[in-house]
Amino acid sequence: MYRGRLVRLGPLKRAYLPQYLAWINDPEVSRYLFPGQMRFLTPEDEEEWFERVRKARDQIVFAILTVEEDHLLGNCGLKNIDWKNRHASFGIFIGDKRFWGKGYGTEATRLLLRYAFEELNLHRVELEVYDFNTRAIRAYEKAGFRREGTRRQALYREGRWHDVHLMAILQEEWEADVAGR
Repeated sequence: MYRGRLVRLGPLKRAYLPQYLAWINDPEVSRYLFPGQMRFLTPEDEEEWFERVRKARDQIVFAILTVEEDHLLGNCGLKNIDWKNRHASFGIFIGDKRFWGKGYGTEATRLLLRYAFEELNLHRVELEVYDFNTRAIRAYEKAGFRREGTRRQALYREGRWHDVHLMAILQEEWEADVAGR
């Protein structure tokens, strides 16, 4: 599978679900993930999600693991894959907070973009990110994403309104970025 200096992307395994559930139920992690009402998920919720992903034709999710110790960090994937128009939405989370802000998410993002553009031959990958998730915004920009627009005050979280930014990268932008590295 895809491997970098820090992380590799591996298959999503049922054995990872308890760890994912613990991270998703951590408010410090989930505040960056879910746009709606924050709620705690159950093992059954996580099992349903796993089965949906496993069967989906428009979604691909990988586990993110460290190269050195094969330590589970989170996951990343593509959803709403439109095979005709060759675009998809990107999502990632690093659940292990000890690895936040250290380049693991940026590298996982770059690896998934390589998969999206080289293997799937997608033309465009997009994402939405909350304005308060500055660490993620920096990682996305380092990976080549560009801001395309803002949904002003589209998220109400922690007693105030927040903007949601739309970012995207095109296949030719990714190719130029890779050639320039």
